[in-house]
Amino acid sequence: MSLLTSLIQASTRFQQSLENRPAANGAGEPTAKSAGSAEAVQPAGPGDDRFTPSGNSVDDAGRLKSQKLPLADYKQTVGQDLAFIRETLRHKLAEYNLNSATAVSVNKNESGKIEVGGTLAEETRTRIENDLNLNKNFADAFSRLSINEPTLHFMDNALKLNQAYGVNNSLLDTLISENQQFNGLQDLVHRYDTLRRSAPADPFGATTNRGAYAFNLNTRA
Repeated sequence: MSLLTSLIQASTRFQQSLENRPAANGAGEPTAKSAGSAEAVQPAGPGDDRFTPSGNSVDDAGRLKSQKLPLADYKQTVGQDLAFIRETLRHKLAEYNLNSATAVSVNKNESGKIEVGGTLAEETRTRIENDLNLNKNFADAFSRLSINEPTLHFMDNALKLNQAYGVNNSLLDTLISENQQFNGLQDLVHRYDTLRRSAPADPFGATTNRGAYAFNLNTRA
């Protein structure tokens, strides 16, 4: 009986070993496979280093270009013409014994002649117009200002919106060259004027007719 008992025990252990071996493999393999599958399909989170958003690369490039613009230099250049025109008009008011606070406007007509508007007597207005048209320095400064100031005004507003709200202006990006050597004020003025003339509508918020530009003294109009 002891031999039979030994055979039965040996057979039982062998059977148990056979049953345990596939059970262990069966429990292990699916676990590893499941872990592998979970890792494969797991989406990358926003902070995952493997995922780099690239949707704003164009905006970032445009912002970097605009930040390099020497806007202060442009303002100084335009400011010199503004100061010259303002002082010339003030001297004219004094020359004709007019109140220094008299509202005066200056623009060019379709033929390119300087016109003066405001609360002036007709004879006085005509005499001041003639004086200004004969003043080549004044005429040249006014011509420069009529194209430089609208360009500077557009760029200044676009950059302020960019800095305040992160709004990137695609039109401003079009004006700015990748090469800073070609971003002088006159380069930008030329491209700005070309875009204004070619646009079917006026996306710049400024008139496409240079002759409509007017300088106003002692008035907010």
